[in-house]
Amino acid sequence: MFKNYVKTAFRNLLRNKIYSGINILGLSMGLACGMLIILYVKDEVSYDRFHDNLNNIYRISTVQYNVEGKREGAMGYSGYLQGPRFAADVPGINAFTRVEQDMRDVKNGAHIKAWQIHLADSSFFSIFSFPLLSGNPKTALLAPDAVVITEDVAKEQFGTKDALGKVLMMKQGDDQFKPYTVTGVAKRIPQNSSLKFKILVPIRASAQDEGNDENWFNFFLNTFVVLDPGADRTQVETNMQQVYTAQSAAVFERQQQQYGPQGKTVYQLQPMNELHLSKTYRADNGLTDASDPIFSYILSGIAAFILLIACINFVNLTIARSVKRAKEIGIRKVVGGGRMQLIMQFMGESFILSIAAFILALILVQLSLPVFNELSNKALAISYLFDFKLVGGYLLLFFMTGFLAGFYPSLVLSGFNPVKVLYNRFTLSGKNYLQKGLVVLQFTLASFLIIGTITIYCQFRYLTTRQLGYDDKDLVILRHSRIPYLRADAFRADLMRNGAVADVAFKNVGDWMTSAKVNGDLTVNFSYETVDEKYLPLLKIPVVKGRNFSKAFPSDSTHAVLVNEAFVKTAGWKDPIGQEVNFWYNKDEKYTVVGVVKDYHYVDLKQRITEQLFTMKNSNQYGATFVKIKPGKETAALAHIAVIYKKYFPLSPYEYTFMNDENLKRYESEAKWKQIILFSAILTIFISCIGLFGLSVLSAEKRTKEIGIRKVLGASVAAVVAILSTDFLKLVIISFVLSMPIAWIVSNKWLESYPYRITVSWWIFATAAFLVVGVALMTVSFYAVKAAVADPVKSLKGE
Repeated sequence: MFKNYVKTAFRNLLRNKIYSGINILGLSMGLACGMLIILYVKDEVSYDRFHDNLNNIYRISTVQYNVEGKREGAMGYSGYLQGPRFAADVPGINAFTRVEQDMRDVKNGAHIKAWQIHLADSSFFSIFSFPLLSGNPKTALLAPDAVVITEDVAKEQFGTKDALGKVLMMKQGDDQFKPYTVTGVAKRIPQNSSLKFKILVPIRASAQDEGNDENWFNFFLNTFVVLDPGADRTQVETNMQQVYTAQSAAVFERQQQQYGPQGKTVYQLQPMNELHLSKTYRADNGLTDASDPIFSYILSGIAAFILLIACINFVNLTIARSVKRAKEIGIRKVVGGGRMQLIMQFMGESFILSIAAFILALILVQLSLPVFNELSNKALAISYLFDFKLVGGYLLLFFMTGFLAGFYPSLVLSGFNPVKVLYNRFTLSGKNYLQKGLVVLQFTLASFLIIGTITIYCQFRYLTTRQLGYDDKDLVILRHSRIPYLRADAFRADLMRNGAVADVAFKNVGDWMTSAKVNGDLTVNFSYETVDEKYLPLLKIPVVKGRNFSKAFPSDSTHAVLVNEAFVKTAGWKDPIGQEVNFWYNKDEKYTVVGVVKDYHYVDLKQRITEQLFTMKNSNQYGATFVKIKPGKETAALAHIAVIYKKYFPLSPYEYTFMNDENLKRYESEAKWKQIILFSAILTIFISCIGLFGLSVLSAEKRTKEIGIRKVLGASVAAVVAILSTDFLKLVIISFVLSMPIAWIVSNKWLESYPYRITVSWWIFATAAFLVVGVALMTVSFYAVKAAVADPVKSLKGE
């Protein structure tokens, strides 16, 4: 009996190749999307799970409160003291390690390359499960000149993984290169690790640093602690707070006397298994790949949409074909076939289709993984499919798909009345509301994604084309060791000797934040920039009041500052020129405002323009050089810059970036989401349309004789096409109308996270409507035209 079911199922599928192909293709695409998203989610939740002692590893984090007791922020940073002090004085903490990030120049022969390195305590390998290919993990970081490298770094620097005992020349700051002995070679770091080191050296924490109670208030590195297996986390946090309060009390009192009332710091423990997906305490400052669980939710939702649409196609096409199989069902019932046997027959066909779709889906996953990895910033591989839990998930996905796609059609088909069927009196009852409802549902989802795609594209275009308030074209940025202003003048003079260089300006490197008092006691927090007098003119940033810095005013380098319009607004100044800015924490450091800079987007457009202050203070050194290149002379300019750079920084690698490229990199996540949603929308509309194509084919076949009669009576091809297409287009239009309010609400909600954003305009919906209706019209018209131009004699000769 079972053999007969299988044989009949295969015959039916082979006899209806278009129907079978559409179903297999649609299901395989839905399953492939589901598999890729399962891979993504599995990778997201697997971060850091490979550490043997994961459940007992925590990162020390803090919550900051202001003077009024209001929560101001939270961070996962700490300083030199927290690790050793808490480990010594808090019961339940048995080990700690601090992890700091830095940049170092590494010399390999004559070649110099800047590497991101990590510094850590000697207990690092006792806490984390990073196996060494060679070296002793307990002693690898004991010597001050020791270095542990990964196997990839070993191959690059020494040409072999067997690098134990070899010497790595590394520079710290402006010092000469110093030899570091390789005391360990680590295996390649797992891609699902929040801590990805390449070069690891012992942390620089002197006895003086660890004995200075003022370092309780420095936060710049990550500290991890290991709790005893039976320790109460809440009690440990309480004890940590008590130790901190007691040991920092004297320093805290001095700060209050010197600077006024201070806020409060509360220490907490963040489980390491929450690092990757934490929205409060981000995996940064030496940790990598910080993510947001919303990404998994969105991608899972998209995969569910696509899989649902594929199942809808299956149900629709199977029900639509039911008329053609009515006599087969009637004969089976007359000769004694039971309803359960018929259900098994049709469910069998469903699972055969699902098996074929599943195999094709595996092939599609393999082919699309490189693109998916690029979009999602992952390094997923097809080998991950063979994880036991993952295979179980895929099998569950397969059985659910086969069951959901085949259960309802099998109930409908097995319920046909054999008498009506065999006397040609059978028609599907009602007006096929379910079939039409399913078409409406899938095109509603497709329309929603298309509107979302257009919205994301427009917002991305807005972010990348909006005027920033300064000129970033043909502007090269060099980051280097800090240089004083007198040496910077000589560096500029040498750069300007080439006619391809238009101008040169200097600025501090990185983002500096500080605060000062204005109007007596009002504290203003601001971005603190050290620039020269050429910086604002070079970037074409207007000074709207007062004047720019000038060497004609010697006091500009000691007592003058510029502020932006946002600073003026916060300070409440009507006439800002001549106002005083008091850096009260530095004795006698007061400045006079000589100019107001027009607000410009010095941070990305995902953040509002906030307060900014500029100084030309002599004691602040420059760390970045901005070189304006004349248009069309990039090659000559860059060659000249390289020569001059090596003259002034012979021990530093020559690296440069174009500022407009840096600005674009700020929106990499938006660019990737634009691509992900675009691919999802295309895939959704494609699957929906192949289902619509299948329905139009079956509709045309069912109405073959009607079309023949209409043509004999004089109907034109256009009229016949319109008749066959109208019913489907009505459903598509209804779908789009239903999707509009949902898409409008979701799009506006998403845009709320951007302070500078587009408006969801009518033309976005008009464009989406044109695309959806146009694609649907082309889909249903293709076979409708073929049926309309067919010879009516062939259609009617069977009558």
